[in-house]
Amino acid sequence: MAAVIYLLCALTCASCFILLMKAYIETRHGLLFWSALSFGAMTLNNAILVADKIALPTVDLSLLRLVMALVALLLLLFGLIWGEE
Repeated sequence: MAAVIYLLCALTCASCFILLMKAYIETRHGLLFWSALSFGAMTLNNAILVADKIALPTVDLSLLRLVMALVALLLLLFGLIWGEE
């Protein structure tokens, strides 16, 4: 059951990334770009979670997951502060 939830979270983040990038290409609003990059990093974070918990349960990838989560949050924070003047 946990594997299904992990995969659904990854798919949700990936679909948000795709929709935000489509909206950015159409409108060229900076906040959409930074939000899309943030969701892209969250997608990678969820993919690493799937690898950590399901594919490679003996390997500890928690540090890599935390770094990816930090990157995702910093991208969004950067976009919120300096995205559009």
